[in-house]
Amino acid sequence: MKLELISFKLCPFAQRAIILLNTQKIDFEITYINPMDPPDWFKEISPTGQVPLLKVDDQIVFESSVITEFINDISTTSIHPDNVVQKANNRSWIALSSAMFDDLFGLVTGDKDKFNASKEALFNELAKLESAKSSDVFFNGNDFNMIDAALAPIFMRLAWINEFTDNALSIAEFKHLSAWSDAILAVEEVATSVVDGLDDVYYSNIEGREGHLSTLLVDE
Repeated sequence: MKLELISFKLCPFAQRAIILLNTQKIDFEITYINPMDPPDWFKEISPTGQVPLLKVDDQIVFESSVITEFINDISTTSIHPDNVVQKANNRSWIALSSAMFDDLFGLVTGDKDKFNASKEALFNELAKLESAKSSDVFFNGNDFNMIDAALAPIFMRLAWINEFTDNALSIAEFKHLSAWSDAILAVEEVATSVVDGLDDVYYSNIEGREGHLSTLLVDE
């Protein structure tokens, strides 16, 4: 089975898939495109015109949540917990966490009012997650599961923003999430799930958007 992941370098949903593929030691190729000017061949194979897209031999799997579940299906071991209620609970939190990327986009692109509204919305969701997170290393204990991979792109981008600014989005108030973030970002498969220098690309993206967040950047 030949797998080809198609996306762009900053895509957090593709990053989730990469983390899982690497965690499960599944061979794959990755092709990066410009989502603002996708090639014709991509338009022909993508039902939605969106990334990520997973090409499995000559067939297409689309929608990021379906791609991650497909990766779990073809893995020799499950990256969900065994308990069915816990598994369902994890999937619920993964679905909720996906909406946080809309808040992150508002933080990066919005004016001061939009920035503040997006920050409030994001931190309200983080507070809910904090209440559900125990003091375990990962969400379900000592094992790195799909929910940990799902949150990794969020924690990585928050860490970048806090590094680029005077901790404008510090999550220190969330004791469990802060420890969870540190544990996730220390996982090798997470650290290597993005190309070298992507943090600089993210900095430039914030700068180029010219939103309120860009005024909070400190010199590198």
